[in-house]
Amino acid sequence: MTSLNLNYEKYIKQFYIPSYILVPDSDKECSPDIVPECPLLVFINSRSGGQLGGDLLITYRSILNKAQVFDVGEESPDSVLHRVFLNLEKLKNNGDEFARELEKKLKIIVAGGDGTAGWLLGVVSDLKLSQPPPIATVPLGTGNNLPFAFGWGKKNPGTDCNSVLLFMEQVRKAKEMKIDSWHILMRMRAPKEGSCDPIAPLELPHSLHAFNRCSSTDDLNVEGCDTFRGGFWNYFSMGMDAQVSYAFHTERKLHPEKFKNQLINQSTYAKLVSSQGWFLASLFHPSSRNIAQLCKVKIMKRHGDWQELRIPNSIRSIVCLNLPSFSGGLNPWGTPNINKRRDRDLTAPFVDDGLLEIVGFRDAWHGLVLLAPNGHGTRLAQAHRIRFEFRKGAASETYMRIDGEPWKQPLPVNDETVVVEISHLRQVKMLAVHDCRSKSVLDPSTPTTQDTDERDSDNEDNSVGDEWRKFGAADTFKIPDEVDISSLS
Repeated sequence: MTSLNLNYEKYIKQFYIPSYILVPDSDKECSPDIVPECPLLVFINSRSGGQLGGDLLITYRSILNKAQVFDVGEESPDSVLHRVFLNLEKLKNNGDEFARELEKKLKIIVAGGDGTAGWLLGVVSDLKLSQPPPIATVPLGTGNNLPFAFGWGKKNPGTDCNSVLLFMEQVRKAKEMKIDSWHILMRMRAPKEGSCDPIAPLELPHSLHAFNRCSSTDDLNVEGCDTFRGGFWNYFSMGMDAQVSYAFHTERKLHPEKFKNQLINQSTYAKLVSSQGWFLASLFHPSSRNIAQLCKVKIMKRHGDWQELRIPNSIRSIVCLNLPSFSGGLNPWGTPNINKRRDRDLTAPFVDDGLLEIVGFRDAWHGLVLLAPNGHGTRLAQAHRIRFEFRKGAASETYMRIDGEPWKQPLPVNDETVVVEISHLRQVKMLAVHDCRSKSVLDPSTPTTQDTDERDSDNEDNSVGDEWRKFGAADTFKIPDEVDISSLS
């Protein structure tokens, strides 16, 4: 065996996890002398990125132990992590020091779209592990906001051995950051006739308990109403941008053969922006669908203090941002200068400050301002909570989107029955490149204000039960067999 092969094998051992750690009751191999520096669990959506997901799966399995690389289409992350961490506990209780030290260093790689990445984050969040592993995201989707925000890029990566080894090395050197997660509750009047839900289950995002209705013991249930809950990491949006996204996803479901790579997907999305009238919204978009006409918006900046948020009449789309990345890497919030911070109590968009950035857009031309240096949307507010109360009769429907997954939302006809409320939930650990655009409020090297923009807390309610805190993953969430997992890319 050549020295090159020996060096390669020695290098790979930094990431390698023995099978007995991963498979309960398997024969124990000879315990390695040294605990790997960066043991990895790898989750890949093989249907993301066209053929790239499948190719990436093959490459990772050729480099690492096949038992530490999982296709989320074959086995869900919640079942994998339940099994692995239960086995780790069993081994630690039996005095296995190797397992104890490996758990401390464990990291996760997830390759797929933002939907797949959010799925993994939700599972880790719900498991409430004593030592939750930090997560690195590989961009395989269309938007790739999560990977881009933490420095992993937004273009599909190479799938060859050298590209994968380079990514693994970046993961080994990456820093840890915390990221806020957000709970979303949606309540609507149950239909008076028939047994159908107000929204067909397959129309809702998986993160809104489309398949697991909240139990009757849930304190936030209201008699006569259907209550959905879930969460997000990146953004919630409503209005015309979500309408364009809904048209894109509908087209992709009908003609999946036309959406085989990232470039084609983005080109198709751009065409839909034009064809849906988003550039000429004042002509093609009824004023009744403007946000101010659709609903009343309330925010909570301080615990227990709800205030009505004034939305300009021209705003047709509203985005609630957790990350400084939206629509393929744009930053709608920007960085308010010191005057805006003083006069309007605005800050930079930190990912762990317990605040959502709320931004409005008039039309697609307004959105193009994000391409300019220091460009941003209409900054409306920052808040710990936000509530949308929809007006009766303003419109029969609107469009909403969570982390890239859109749906068509029926609105009340006779009475005000649709309420959407977003509130801070908890945090998980991410892996980030050292110069990434996401910033921590705890990082002393991050300035709290910058003078670049010359243009215009976690207050968790402890009175609610554990069910409120469930994110919609782990043992409460499983994608049914009939759902095409490629829709998460």
